[in-house]
Amino acid sequence: MSAEFEQLVAEFDKFQSKLQNVDDRLANIGGMQDELSRLEATATSPDRSVTVVAGPGGAIMDVRFTEEALRQRPEGLSAALMSTIQQAVAEAARKQATIVEEHMGEDLHLVDQVLETQAELFGTTVEDLKAQMEDAPARERAEQPDDYSERSVLRSEAEPQQPTPPPAAASDGDRFLKNLFDEDDR
Repeated sequence: MSAEFEQLVAEFDKFQSKLQNVDDRLANIGGMQDELSRLEATATSPDRSVTVVAGPGGAIMDVRFTEEALRQRPEGLSAALMSTIQQAVAEAARKQATIVEEHMGEDLHLVDQVLETQAELFGTTVEDLKAQMEDAPARERAEQPDDYSERSVLRSEAEPQQPTPPPAAASDGDRFLKNLFDEDDR
């Protein structure tokens, strides 16, 4: 009977350990929710003319175009925008999986599942996507705007004033957007 009792005690200890593990994971949910709510993933088109910021759940938070983007033909701008949205949403999903895995444990293998799905969807390899994830922090630092907290942003008197450039002629992109909005007003 002593061997049975020891086995029951061992099973009970395992059960208690699992309960403690669940309690620890649940204690981290508030921190995880906070991190997820602040999640942002930024993607920029190869020609740097379109930038998209995706948030939690892949929600599009911001879309920015350069002047060069507005000079593109509508089909080219549309393709660049869609591709960049896909990249931003995919990166947001990877970041989201990473945050959940950090708080809930790697035994869920969420990041691996997301990477496998995205590799199949985008016709690439899991290794390529992992490399992108490793490069992402360096890219984000490089995309950060200049920090002017220690410098004056006002023109100093030593700087020569630049002449104001003449207004540019309307590009195909400008006409496309103007027509798009004019059609909505009708």
